[in-house]
Amino acid sequence: MMYGSGEYRYELVDGWAKLPAGWSFPDVCGISVDKQDRVYVLNRSEHPVVVFNRNGDFVMSWGEGFFKRAHGSCTGPDGTLYCTDDGNHTVSQFTAQGKLLRLLGTKDQPSDTGYRQQSDLHASLATITHGGPPFNRPTGVALGKKGEIYVADGYGNARVHKFAPDGKLLFSWGGPGTAPGQFRLPHSVWVDRRELIWVTDRENNRIQMFDTEGKFVSQWTDVVRPTAVFIDAADTVYVSELGLRVSIFDVKGKLLARWGSDGKDQAGGLFVAPHTIAVDSRGDIYVGEVARTFAKMERGNRTLMKFARK
Repeated sequence: MMYGSGEYRYELVDGWAKLPAGWSFPDVCGISVDKQDRVYVLNRSEHPVVVFNRNGDFVMSWGEGFFKRAHGSCTGPDGTLYCTDDGNHTVSQFTAQGKLLRLLGTKDQPSDTGYRQQSDLHASLATITHGGPPFNRPTGVALGKKGEIYVADGYGNARVHKFAPDGKLLFSWGGPGTAPGQFRLPHSVWVDRRELIWVTDRENNRIQMFDTEGKFVSQWTDVVRPTAVFIDAADTVYVSELGLRVSIFDVKGKLLARWGSDGKDQAGGLFVAPHTIAVDSRGDIYVGEVARTFAKMERGNRTLMKFARK
């Protein structure tokens, strides 16, 4: 079956990921693609990082026993992988083979933001009274051109932190709220080639853009609970939207293609809980879902979907 429209048309490659026998993905929370089009799948199984080649063949896995609640990831130009853990309040950097190189934050020591976890997400977010230092349940990570590290500190904070390449905190911005520059769950972060910082402000149903000093530049609102942004070399913007769909825009915000659920029939729809999105060098799209966490559903091979561009 084909999805998309115009020049952006895709075919679902069902069952693309060839996992070892007995393995499964309950939730796929982060997807990163390296320069060789190897796909690094950050997930919440017993094998937290699983690597595939572009054909879906299993390459390796690592990270067993390391993560408390894996959340987001990105790859650096040197091939290292950065991962956030909103369960133990840290951001880690690994080699491509899984050797830990660096840890930002202190395990199991959240910063003070007033946050108190409740049974309901919105009730939890309402307890955040002020922005705090790193970290309180960090969610997303991205790198700048000179190796700066940007972290979206989302579930228990309402800020974005900028670190120097050596891991020194430079500054933070944001706070709880709905005004420009404020956040209600900054879920992921992306740095484009112009060094514009894109932040998915999930529960405010928008994407905010900032300069490298954290100054508000612009925002998009034609999204619903955006979870991740990926921008390719042609400045095409790919967005995953929780419980709903995938959207593709040009860099000025013109909608190019969109497909997914209307939100009324999750059980029978294509998507249940898109949480992360990545694109390889050939324009193929990878979407990861957190259906177990979001909807208490088991999606089988639909937890990780590949859409091949036609």
